[in-house]
Amino acid sequence: MTQSIDSARLTLILNELRLPAIKQDWAAFAERADKESWPAARFLAMLAEHEVAERDRRRLARHLVEAQLLPGKTLDSFDFDAVPMISKAHVLALCAGDSWIGKGANLLLIGGPGGGKTHLASAIGLALVENGFRVLFTRTSDLVQRLQVARRELALEAAINRLDRFHLLILDDLAYVSKDQAETSVLFELISARYEHRSMLITANQPFGAWGKVFPDPAMTLAAVDRLVHHATIFEINVDSYRRRAALERKQKAVGRPQKHATIKDLDPLSLRDNQTPT
Repeated sequence: MTQSIDSARLTLILNELRLPAIKQDWAAFAERADKESWPAARFLAMLAEHEVAERDRRRLARHLVEAQLLPGKTLDSFDFDAVPMISKAHVLALCAGDSWIGKGANLLLIGGPGGGKTHLASAIGLALVENGFRVLFTRTSDLVQRLQVARRELALEAAINRLDRFHLLILDDLAYVSKDQAETSVLFELISARYEHRSMLITANQPFGAWGKVFPDPAMTLAAVDRLVHHATIFEINVDSYRRRAALERKQKAVGRPQKHATIKDLDPLSLRDNQTPT
């Protein structure tokens, strides 16, 4: 009866302290500590490390859900041999994030359709999420439409400010924004707001010289390109359609309908701390 009462009281205390992982697993740790005659300090350290690891796991899962990355698009599944102009070592260095994300620098992937730009962009986003950064992946046209709605509701500035919580904003398929003054003006305001403040990763099918097809005003085109490339790493991907080859491989393997967004299963398993028991 005493053990039951103590357990119930401990559960209430752990709820109050917001320690859900310890609340769920303390009994198993206590049983192991009794069997192995752990000193009290080791038992306490194990519980604390377990709580920290679980918080990291839950944070990672939340950030992955909000990132809306594409499923299955990882660096391991990207065929670097098919795009020899892209250095895998360089990409891995970018995935650490420290050298550019904190400075508000940009990454631009430019090349024809099917070259693997979207795959690489999503894979880099996934690696950055795993390294603790907050990322949002979106088709450029979808985000522009949402920002247009915000402008009509006189809330564009607030909508752009809400995007500040993302260390990296991935805009896929820039060229598919229609050449419309209303659309391109909100896109330009977004680029300007994030300039030297928050990073962007942009994929585009057309070189900078053809961006006049996106921004109808030549001065706006020049200003947008200037802001994007000022602090940027630029990858030009000029290869045959990577997407078409992948589609043929999927057809041969008879792969079913893919999932919509990446989940925590797309990440490499988190490494356990040295003295953490697997769950």
